[in-house]
Parts: sequence; C-alpha cells; structure tokens
Amino acid sequence: MISFLFFPVLIKILKQWKIYDSPGQHKIHTTFIPSLGGVAIFAGALFALIISLSLKDWMDSKFLFISISLMFFIGLRDDVLALTPKQKLYSQFLPVFLLVFLNGVTLNSTYGIVDLPFIPVWIVWIISVLTLVILTNAYNLIDGLDGLAGSIGIISLTFFGLWFHSVGEETFSLIAMTFAGPLLAFLFFNWQPSKIFMGDTGALMIGFLLSFMAIQFINTNYNLPTGHPSKFQASISTAVAVVIIPVFDTLRVIILRLRRMQSPFKADRNHLHHQFLNLGFTHAKAVLTLSAINLVFIGIAWALQDYTDHLIMPLILLICLAINYILKRAQAARVH
Repeated sequence: MISFLFFPVLIKILKQWKIYDSPGQHKIHTTFIPSLGGVAIFAGALFALIISLSLKDWMDSKFLFISISLMFFIGLRDDVLALTPKQKLYSQFLPVFLLVFLNGVTLNSTYGIVDLPFIPVWIVWIISVLTLVILTNAYNLIDGLDGLAGSIGIISLTFFGLWFHSVGEETFSLIAMTFAGPLLAFLFFNWQPSKIFMGDTGALMIGFLLSFMAIQFINTNYNLPTGHPSKFQASISTAVAVVIIPVFDTLRVIILRLRRMQSPFKADRNHLHHQFLNLGFTHAKAVLTLSAINLVFIGIAWALQDYTDHLIMPLILLICLAINYILKRAQAARVH
C-alpha cells in the first residue's frame, strides 16, 4: 500500500526533474518514460520490513539487507548517471562478496547430481559468486517489456515466500513476500501503457534478492528430512524452474550472440519478449504468455517433486529447446 501511494508522487517528481529512460537502440518504448520505479519498491518493502521483523531478525539478516541496499544504490547510480557495462558489472561484486564471504551464502555441495566427497572452498566461492552475479543480471535483462519483470518477480518471490513459510523459515518468507507486495503495486503503473519503469534501481535489487532466495532454497530444501511434505528431491532443478524465464532468456541470447561471433554483452532484440512481439503479440499478451510458461515450469517441478535432478533437469532443458524451436518455426511461417 505504501508503494502504491508513493508511485504517483514519484512519477510526478521524476517528470519535474526530467529523469527519463530514453527511447532508441534496442529499446521497445518510443517515448520518454520516468525510470527509478525501484525507489518506490524499495521504500514500500523497507517500511513493511520495519513493521514485521524483530530487531533480532534484522541483525541475523544484516548482511542481506546491506547487500540489497548496495545493489539498490548501484542501480540508482546507473539510472541517474549511467555506468558503463563493465563498471556496472564490477560494482556488483561488492554486495555479492559481502553475502558470500561474510554471510556464508554459498552453493557448497553437488546436491546429489554427482557424488563428490569434497569440493575445494575456492570452487564453492567461485560458483556461488557467479550464480549471484549471473542471476541478478539475468533478471535485469528481462526488464524490457511493460509488466514482465514485475510479473516474473511476483511469481518467483511468492513461490519462495510460501515455500519458506511451509518449512518454518519465517524471516525468509516475510522478506520474499514483502518485496512481492511492492511489485504488485508496481504492476498497476508499469502495465502497458507504462507510466514508470523499475529501472536498474529495481531490477538489480530484485534480481539480487531472487538469486539469494534461490541459493537459500537449494540449501534449505536439500537439508530437509526425507518425507517432509515440502521437500523437492531435485533441489537445483526446482530453483531453476522458479526463475526459468530469466535463466532461459539469458542463456538463449548468449548462445545466439556467441554463434554470431558477437560479444555476449552486446545489447540486441533477441530476447524472448522480442520474439513474442515479432509474432504480433501485444505487450500484455507476451507478458501473460511468459508468466504462464513460468507457472507451468513451477507446476512441473511441484508435480514431480519426488524425482531427482537427473530427470527434472533434462526435462527442463527439453522443454526450453521445444519452446525455442516453436518460436523459430512460428516466426519463419509468419515471414513466408
């Protein structure tokens, strides 16, 4: 509610200050739209967390909140005074290092995919840092269509919030749901025609939170006792299913760029949402379709929760390849 009331005020202020996201290049929008929607998202979540969390909860999660705040300010700096892609990437390592090295948020096992007796600590650190950085930026990359980043964020955070509640991790549950709420308010102002974008201020912050939640889910789920009603046998595959849209989209565009001998960081119009727009979908229809795909993947993971990663991961890969094939065929048919 705080975010919902704050958005119109923020939009008016940004218009007066002429802080816009400019059209052009690979961007879809053709007019000047205020950015920095992440400010209202962060403000609403912050107030709600102050109300709902105890001082002990704040202290126990202090590195998470410090890291999220740092990511918020990195995005804010980029939205107001643009950073180069390298500057934006390198600056993200500070909040990521805080979480990995000071808070111990790491992927420290193979989680049953392969049987390794020991993994060197330096490999654990590298994998954990890369997971946080890649997933944060993957979410940022899908923020190119009115309503898409907000919708995917709501779906993923709501899943994590409900699941953590079901296993008694109330702090993580509250944090996830508390950020899902402002995203719902954001959708009222970001649905086509959009009145405001979340900008890197919001996208980096939410992407970072999703990457944290994914790692916490994998570790917590893997350590649940056998027979627990909320346990998924495929820890990694289930986390991938929850954040499938940014993961699938990012891997897809990187592979396409490398095949064309282009830099994987080169911006283009090959993202999933661009493909649906090329097929004549409206913004709303494309967002609803991608959201439905996300829900289908979560539903598959839930229906097959007694099966391991050895089955679920290849199944996810096959479905992604099938979606990519269908999109290519549909576009080819539309051209002819």
